[in-house]
Amino acid sequence: MDTEKILRFLTDLTRNNNREWFNSNKQTYLECKKDFEQFVTAWIERMAELDPQLGVLTPQDCNWRIYRDTRFSLDKTPYKDHFGSFIAAHGGKKSPYAGWYLHLQPGHCMFASGMWCPEPEMLRAVRTSILDNYDELEQIMADKEFCRYFTDFDTDYMLKKVPAGFPQDFEHADWLRRKTFTLSCHLTDKEVCRPDFLDRFMRICKAAKPVNDFLNYTFEEM
Repeated sequence: MDTEKILRFLTDLTRNNNREWFNSNKQTYLECKKDFEQFVTAWIERMAELDPQLGVLTPQDCNWRIYRDTRFSLDKTPYKDHFGSFIAAHGGKKSPYAGWYLHLQPGHCMFASGMWCPEPEMLRAVRTSILDNYDELEQIMADKEFCRYFTDFDTDYMLKKVPAGFPQDFEHADWLRRKTFTLSCHLTDKEVCRPDFLDRFMRICKAAKPVNDFLNYTFEEM
């Protein structure tokens, strides 16, 4: 993947987020899009070694369109300023399962994984699973490889109190207060432009997999 070219394009797009500029640079966009799709294809192949279910996915299942839906937004800029892809079983970017996300944006590249804002029934089931199996999650998050990249779930979308029906004095009350269960780590532009980026990126994916497995077990128990 020519990540430097992709980041340059996104930098220029951010400065010129209008249809006239985009149309005059459409060929560059298509080249970057194809390059990103090829990378995601290789990423899916590597992820299928960890979970064969992922092998049926295609970049079209996982990659988000660059075109923004501005119908209900005050921000009317027509294009996103990043490339993003989410690999997860049972539908890729449309899947409710925990998965893996790559975000390419100049100065803001990142990896994320987990389950973002699950539906109420699933959210309650995940909280119950954490309550019943917190010692397993403790062990996962104490693993050396996990700690190389993460410390805990992200703190976005947290309730002020433990939700009703769960013990208020639970030692991991912060886990129960979460409405989303994601892990994330920043990637520098230099990192994502390295020729061995996929190999390095896969190490992060593998470190996050036990948490995704823990979250996805909940589907089997529902």
